[in-house]
Amino acid sequence: MSVRHYSDLIVWQKSMDLVVHVYQSTESFPQREVFGLTNQVRRAAVSIPSNIAEGQGRATTKDFVHFLHIARGSLQEVETQVLLAGRLQYLVDQEKVEHLNATTEIARILNGLINSLGTDH
Repeated sequence: MSVRHYSDLIVWQKSMDLVVHVYQSTESFPQREVFGLTNQVRRAAVSIPSNIAEGQGRATTKDFVHFLHIARGSLQEVETQVLLAGRLQYLVDQEKVEHLNATTEIARILNGLINSLGTDH
């Protein structure tokens, strides 16, 4: 793989956008959720591009793929937390749909990257 820097990866760029949107939308969550769902969804969102970056900086493709799998797990956490926030009516439907559309797109790109790298490289 000839990526010079993790910031060249579209999946990292889109993950960073998701983090910004998650932070913006959680600003309106109830104050009582600051140490609950607000913190949890923000940390999971930050974990996605962070793991992509850390993995790309590792010495082997196998390590990179491992960190991409961790990022995918964090992405699924964000999806679950967005769905929960929607059920609790902390997010308006449009915000929820936008987040879920973003997570679907990131998952598609992430899965493609994982598949293209394989684990035997």
